Amino acid sequence: MHHPYNRRTFIQLTGAAGIGLALPHIAKPQPVGDVPPGRRVGIIGLDTSHSPAFTKLLNEPNAALDLGGYRVVAAYPKGSPDIESSVSRVPGYTEEVKKLGVEIVSSIADLLTKVDVVLLETNDGRPHLEQALPVLKAGKRLFIDKPVAGTLADAIAIFEAAKRYNVPVFSSSSLRYMTTAQEIGQGKVVGKVLGAEAYSPAHLEKTHPDLFWYGIHGVETLYTVMGTGCRQVVRAHTDKTDVVVGTWADGRVGTFRGMRGGKSDYGGTVYGETGIAKMGPYEGYRPLLVQIIRFFDTGTPPVSPEETLEIYAFMEAADESKRRSGVPVTLESVMVKARSVAKAR
Repeated sequence: MHHPYNRRTFIQLTGAAGIGLALPHIAKPQPVGDVPPGRRVGIIGLDTSHSPAFTKLLNEPNAALDLGGYRVVAAYPKGSPDIESSVSRVPGYTEEVKKLGVEIVSSIADLLTKVDVVLLETNDGRPHLEQALPVLKAGKRLFIDKPVAGTLADAIAIFEAAKRYNVPVFSSSSLRYMTTAQEIGQGKVVGKVLGAEAYSPAHLEKTHPDLFWYGIHGVETLYTVMGTGCRQVVRAHTDKTDVVVGTWADGRVGTFRGMRGGKSDYGGTVYGETGIAKMGPYEGYRPLLVQIIRFFDTGTPPVSPEETLEIYAFMEAADESKRRSGVPVTLESVMVKARSVAKAR
């Protein structure tokens, strides 16, 4: 998601209330040669606020130990070719990361000669398959920011390629790592989750399935507490809101509400065996970055490919329900269709 860089947001992203916004006040980054072996990070795509935010956190000279000594050393800036909100950000974000000691390269091939692991940050999911393939072929662990791809078929193709090249891939919204959602999902707050409602902004981008672009945040929150096993969804929508009701195999019901009008936020309500709990507040990018670093260290994604693909099948089934005037649509039906498209490539 995109956040303007005011002081409040900067503090939220970094947890560093005492650090000013002016880049010249940041200490000069250590030379690239001082980066520990295996910890050189490359970024693909400088059209999202995630790129400078992650770079600030990793390249801060006094970065916390839970970030493992990883540093962003190189970036390939090109992101979306035609989404104006993305294209317009590239020049500014390129300058920001350059000031943090990052080398700007002209191709993904060049990037891969300089780094050990990769953050695929391109805001546009459509080029993700094309951008991910050379990273996987090079054997470098890969985090793919939301959305995984511009279609469910492409998302399947990415994970199939990861399996083929035996390279682990991880993708997640930062909303998964809200402390409250994590604790509820682990059974620490209300026991077994019997049902849940999650909400988030759900701005649309015409080049992507409706919920892929921004609704992913609330859907991922829903899955964090409900787990996998959704069988079918029904979607109701207006110009200002979406409501997607999913039925899980064990009879539980989980609901996502996406808001497109007025002020909206991130959170939800969870109904459990021992009580009712609220999810939130959103805690910024840092908790996700800690998980990414652990993934780079271990090679074990904290969210399985199967769960990530089910999340995207949930959103694709919601689109199909909309196209069919709100009838129930099974996740398996959209997966079968998408697998067929992916296999035909």
